[in-house]
Amino acid sequence: MTKHTVIVSQGRVADRTDGALVGARLTGDALASLLGVDPVHIGTPTAARDDDWTQSLPAANAVLTELRSALGRALDVGSIPILATNTCAASLATLPEVAERFPDAVVLWIDAHGDFNTPDTTGSGYLGGMALSGACGLWDSGHGAGLNPTQVALVGARDIDEAERELLTAAGVRIFSPSESTPAAVSQFVADRPLWIHVDWDVLEPGYIPAAYKVPDGLRPHQISAIFAALPTESIRGVELAEFEAGEPNLPEHLSVELILETFQHLIRP
Repeated sequence: MTKHTVIVSQGRVADRTDGALVGARLTGDALASLLGVDPVHIGTPTAARDDDWTQSLPAANAVLTELRSALGRALDVGSIPILATNTCAASLATLPEVAERFPDAVVLWIDAHGDFNTPDTTGSGYLGGMALSGACGLWDSGHGAGLNPTQVALVGARDIDEAERELLTAAGVRIFSPSESTPAAVSQFVADRPLWIHVDWDVLEPGYIPAAYKVPDGLRPHQISAIFAALPTESIRGVELAEFEAGEPNLPEHLSVELILETFQHLIRP
């Protein structure tokens, strides 16, 4: 049986809302129960702050360092890490470790956004919107880089800033719009290479799993499930699930968690 390690981010990493930390805990604990392991919790929840990356990055440094260390320990013992993180900014810690361990790996960045802005292009100042570009070395987060952007595919992306799109094009990142995000197309990109999967739940059409940064015209859960079902499970080196905004009154938390588990199980099929 494949050994998994569930890592749960519980320290603030650029959180501008309080719900993502709760969502990460609910997701992580449910995944750990499904997989029959004890979750590893990193950090302590604190109140969200609507701050700029120049403030949120230093505030998150300790948590990011701990996340990377926990990921490294999981990989050292040969397990497949499953991360439940609050924001995409947590990937500033994880992706450089992935790039170092698996230089040939491809990354599926399944997200409504590109997260490829830099300090020079960001309009919002949001650290999570700069996570992928930092891991690809377009700016120095202080937590490493090394990810080859030509080995990255955005899946379901549809809310990309003009300057950000220019950076993505120049770097050679593959972009699959929602209509292009088919199991066949994504599987062809992955081929038989090692695979790391990142999911931001705002990739979905709003109304399924709550996310802080909703974007219309997204993928449906069955489409994500179909993509996962088409991927070679033996190629998966790790999975990270981010940005489940717990606490939205019209979407009960237990239903969102059940949908996350239902979708995830396509990655651990026999």
